[in-house]
Amino acid sequence: MVKKQHSRVQKLEFLLKQMDKIHLRDAAEMLDVSEMTLRRDLSNDGSNVVLLGGYIVMNPQKVGNNYQIFDQQTRHVTEKMRVGKLAASLVKDGDVVFFDCGSTIPFIISQIDPSIKFTALCCSINSFMALQDKPYCDVILCGGHYSRHNSLFASIRLDNELDAICTTKAFISAAGVDIKQGVTCFSLEEVKVKQKAMAKTQQTILVFDHHKVHKTQQGYIGDLTQFDLLISNQPLPSAFGDVPQLQIK
Repeated sequence: MVKKQHSRVQKLEFLLKQMDKIHLRDAAEMLDVSEMTLRRDLSNDGSNVVLLGGYIVMNPQKVGNNYQIFDQQTRHVTEKMRVGKLAASLVKDGDVVFFDCGSTIPFIISQIDPSIKFTALCCSINSFMALQDKPYCDVILCGGHYSRHNSLFASIRLDNELDAICTTKAFISAAGVDIKQGVTCFSLEEVKVKQKAMAKTQQTILVFDHHKVHKTQQGYIGDLTQFDLLISNQPLPSAFGDVPQLQIK
């Protein structure tokens, strides 16, 4: 019971790094518990998270210890939490995992069991900062030119850490998932990074929420058949056919 309570509070702390406040009702829905359960979780006076006027916020007395994830989008947080929960369950002891850039990826990292020992390879500040909270995770940050609009490090050399490391799993994010146009993203500089990570892994996992379906952006990542597994918060439309997909039940 205490372990579950601690886990819920940790998730709330993560969410409050993305936004200033969360309504109690919304937080209960994201964590799949009752509002009363969250009230009990937050009744500890020493908590970093407190309930004020129906909203969950960082404890004003401790906010100085908080940090902000750069340039995080706060749209569709509930969906991203659900996608993140399922994706996080795939990370096992001994895994070497690539974590893409994108606003969904930290929601995966935040829900990985902190007792799991794994190696993480990442290319963005938001993923790197979330991985720092995992005590048994060895983190490798790919270097290069830093792009502020998507927190991405894009290599300025012909090769980098992505060329030297073979991963067991790669979580790839996308801004568009379409049956004809395939999987796409906003930034052309992200495409090369994603494609290289996909080529060097044993299992390529596409993560997205249902708002990305039937959308197409300028950067072409690849066809749906290039992914071993798709994770979304809702089933794909029947037009997508029989694709390997995991979803929250």
